[in-house]
Amino acid sequence: MTIPPSLRSLLDRLHGHLLGTYGLLALAALLFLVFSLTLPNTFPTQDNISSILSNQSIPAILALGATIPIATGKFDLSIGYGLGLAHVMVMQLIVDESWPWPLACLVVVCGGAVVGALNGVIVEFGQIDSFIATLGTGSIMYAFTGWITDGARIVPGPNGLPVSFTDLYDSRFLGLPVPAYYVLTVAAVLWLVLERLPLGRYLYVIGSNPRTAGIIGIPTRTYSVYAFAGSGLVVGFAGVLLAAQQQTGNPSVGLDYLLPAFVGALLGSTTIKPGRANALGTVVAVAVLAIGLAGIGQLGAQFWATPLFNGGTLLIAVGLAGYSARRRLRGGATTTRRSLAEPSAAPANDSHP
Repeated sequence: MTIPPSLRSLLDRLHGHLLGTYGLLALAALLFLVFSLTLPNTFPTQDNISSILSNQSIPAILALGATIPIATGKFDLSIGYGLGLAHVMVMQLIVDESWPWPLACLVVVCGGAVVGALNGVIVEFGQIDSFIATLGTGSIMYAFTGWITDGARIVPGPNGLPVSFTDLYDSRFLGLPVPAYYVLTVAAVLWLVLERLPLGRYLYVIGSNPRTAGIIGIPTRTYSVYAFAGSGLVVGFAGVLLAAQQQTGNPSVGLDYLLPAFVGALLGSTTIKPGRANALGTVVAVAVLAIGLAGIGQLGAQFWATPLFNGGTLLIAVGLAGYSARRRLRGGATTTRRSLAEPSAAPANDSHP
């Protein structure tokens, strides 16, 4: 039986849509199944699942923060440095300055938003490429981190940190670690902003075609600054959680989170909403990374396996994103050619002279 060309084209588009939308989610389920069968006594256990959710909460939140500027076509390379500075500032204010921990956390989170807005101002009004600008501001943040700590760790006194502060990371709710709920909350808020509010639509328009956005009246510079400010706000929150987790101020720890965050954000742009950065896709991508890293770790992989996995996945993510963009362009061009080739649908003129 010969399949008509129109039906074959429809099936091909449907297959491509399903693969692009849900392929990464299926990969996460497949990885979990494979590691569960390979490591039946350790991997599919509640303790292991809780450990994955807890350990990957900060990278997931940071990846969600990186997703916001990516929606506008910009990149914030300062998020790793910002994370390190934020968690050190929390420890500095609580341990050395004796601030109440809620006030210290609030100041740091708001400070993260201010720093993010400054990044946006430098990129948009200074007309500096986002890679270069945020790399430069990140280096300045790293310098501030070293100046605050004098290159040493900030360690609490004999009484330690307030229990209510450490519970921000250590506590559990309904059998799951509380940080997992933070990830879900941040992802839900970001999904609402990007998918349901005018702000998100403006950011996507700016990311797809800044010139068109300006022509239709969107203040592109202002909304790009908003995107960087939102990223900084999320980074500040992640820094608070990192301080509650580490319970010391380590001036160099933030850099370890930079690559996983961008891997999650870029890989997330290839799923759920293929071709554009989106919150749900980022969560799915982080889940794939978390399951993969946990599995190879339990299989006894060497210490260098983690950066190898992250770097390889980043290359794959960028390649898939580029392929998805080229495929959409080809699809649009094909549709245009078909429209031009079709005969006019205008009614014929039946009048006679």
